[in-house]
Amino acid sequence: MLSIYSVSDVNRHIKQIVEGDEALSGIWVRGEISNFTYHTSGHMYFSLKDASARLRCVMFRGNNARLKFMPADGMLVFAFGSVGVYEKAGDVQLYVEDMMPAGTGSLYLAFLQLREKLAVEGLLDASRKRPLPRFPSVVGVVTSPTGAAVRDVITVISRRAPGTTVLVVPAQVQGDEAPESIVKALELVNRASALIDVVIVGRGGGSIEDLWAFNDERVARAIAGCKVPVISAVGHETDFTIADFVADRRAPTPSAAAEMAVPDLAETRQALLQLSLRLEAAAKAEVRRHREWFERVARSHVFRFPQDITRDHRQRLGDAHQRAVAAIARRLAEKREVFGALAARLDVLSPLGTLARGYAVVRTLPERRVVRGVRSVAEGDGVEVLLADGSVECVVTTVKEGGPNGRRGDED
Repeated sequence: MLSIYSVSDVNRHIKQIVEGDEALSGIWVRGEISNFTYHTSGHMYFSLKDASARLRCVMFRGNNARLKFMPADGMLVFAFGSVGVYEKAGDVQLYVEDMMPAGTGSLYLAFLQLREKLAVEGLLDASRKRPLPRFPSVVGVVTSPTGAAVRDVITVISRRAPGTTVLVVPAQVQGDEAPESIVKALELVNRASALIDVVIVGRGGGSIEDLWAFNDERVARAIAGCKVPVISAVGHETDFTIADFVADRRAPTPSAAAEMAVPDLAETRQALLQLSLRLEAAAKAEVRRHREWFERVARSHVFRFPQDITRDHRQRLGDAHQRAVAAIARRLAEKREVFGALAARLDVLSPLGTLARGYAVVRTLPERRVVRGVRSVAEGDGVEVLLADGSVECVVTTVKEGGPNGRRGDED
């Protein structure tokens, strides 16, 4: 069956094949630069060519910022990167991550190999970087005692922080003996680490060969093992060495390292003055705000006429008292009325009421049981007759049956 692909499908497939080929990833390409363009975006666009072929290249701003030279047409270079496809145009191109002039290839490759080795050991990790002291008392400087770098450092520190001590630890910074000399100087710094707050290691500008001592593995390990924070300051802003990667901070020049090491005390005083003024203004504003609040409160009706408040409360309290007294009186009257009614009912039902009307209650002696009928007693029994005003003890002489009207009474 015939398959029809869109242009996008074809380019996407080519991109997957090319970028999936490990043989085209992380490679070095040697060629001559042509059609070089430094775009306003910061990206570099160019081609690498040889006698029979041409390869499009792009180097993005984040990568070309690390270059130590400015590429130009006709320059023979080594370019490191990976081959990819710009899908929109279907262009196969090299995405360059690093680049160096072909004439310095062996040194640069040695530089890359050492950087990779130290990175694997973790010596380049950001987590190892120590903060610099804010106000150092003593700044160590490992450099040539006769070079321009040490003069620049002393001048800058004297201007920015006049009371700071600069301790120069002499070292040879160029030539075959320079690495060992720098290592020994850092050993002296370690012995005096209780006195030195921060150390600057570096030199002025020069060729890559002049600066090579700071790409030595011994120097790198000595910097990494230094007991005080280290600022590297090798060459100019475009110069990068292994020392820059292992140091706690990297300065583009020795003068910049001095500015990084100590604060500008004049600026610090000015900043403190401004802070003091802001604090004073804030305190005054707070006091003014509270004063205005107190004045508003003092002008309020409560504070100007407090008797009005107490009078109103006294009136409300008096009214409440009268209402409470009236309520209690009503409740007492209601209870008194109920109590009277209950007392009247009790009078009606009470035996005492019956006695008061002329009746009597008879009880047996000594049991004192109420006699409810003639059969409850016999002749000769003692009885007690309860009257309204007292009692009478009697002896039964005769028992007669029959009610007051001659009817026979019922015995309960």
